[in-house]
Amino acid sequence: MDQRPTPGNLPRAQLLAERAFATLQRFLHVEAVGGVILLLAAAMALIWANSSFANSYHALWHLPVSVGVGEIVFSKSLHFWINDALMTLFFLVIGMEIRREIHEGALSTHDQAMLPVIAAAGGVVVPALIYLGLNADPVPARGWAVPTATDIAFALGVLALLGRSVPINVRIFLLALAIIDDIIAVLIIAFFYSGGLQSAGFIVASFGICMVLGFQRIGLGSALAYVLPGAVVWIGFLMTGAHPTLAGVVLGLMTPVRSIPLGEHPLEVVSRVLSELRSSNAVATKDTHRLDIPLRQLRVAQREILPPVVRVQTTLHP
Repeated sequence: MDQRPTPGNLPRAQLLAERAFATLQRFLHVEAVGGVILLLAAAMALIWANSSFANSYHALWHLPVSVGVGEIVFSKSLHFWINDALMTLFFLVIGMEIRREIHEGALSTHDQAMLPVIAAAGGVVVPALIYLGLNADPVPARGWAVPTATDIAFALGVLALLGRSVPINVRIFLLALAIIDDIIAVLIIAFFYSGGLQSAGFIVASFGICMVLGFQRIGLGSALAYVLPGAVVWIGFLMTGAHPTLAGVVLGLMTPVRSIPLGEHPLEVVSRVLSELRSSNAVATKDTHRLDIPLRQLRVAQREILPPVVRVQTTLHP
């Protein structure tokens, strides 16, 4: 008979490892932790960049990091990989949170959705006018776009430190305001401080968006399936000359807020498959051929209990 260890007689090393991982997971899901780490890192960076070791600070950010296969090598600075690549995941999470609120939350009505748009527009125009009023000379006046952007990461860091004391409606309003403000600032840079937007990049990004829509249409629910079209969208925005983190916003707003329709409710699938597994001897005999289909149904049902926007956001949030 197959003797399985009970929770009471698990190996001590395994128990300690499980407790450690559970503690780490709880720690990573505390929003205040992210805010504290962000502000501490910013303080350390300011001290380092203004110390006698400033050269090493700048050398670190310009350190080349390469990714390639064979003769095809893509090499960029560490600053690029963080600012343009990892920040895309950050904007993806924010975009999904706003998508949820548009569907059934604080931005679900037209009036509620328009308020952060109007506030963001004012947050761009007013600082620019103040800057131009204080810098009338042509040369310094060229920097009018500097005060238009909101640092969304720091805005979220402060919100995280405040925790539950901030009402959810206020939090979502500030999130929407900050991300719309950032998008406007990115477009200002693209139109006024670069050589213009490249149409080829929009074609590539549109192709990636069509891939996402096609995958959603045929019912692909695995998040891994969307890595390739997501990468195509990111490359497209990079080619346009705009900030590639806009890809995260677009993909976040496109994430479905409803689970993929199944023939029966996911909980009913779970109950039925478990009942079938208990009544058969496939588990006891470890018959992989008979277990393959029910286990696959169980995985799909488990995945679709939560809608994709909640599932992916929860996974990426830490």
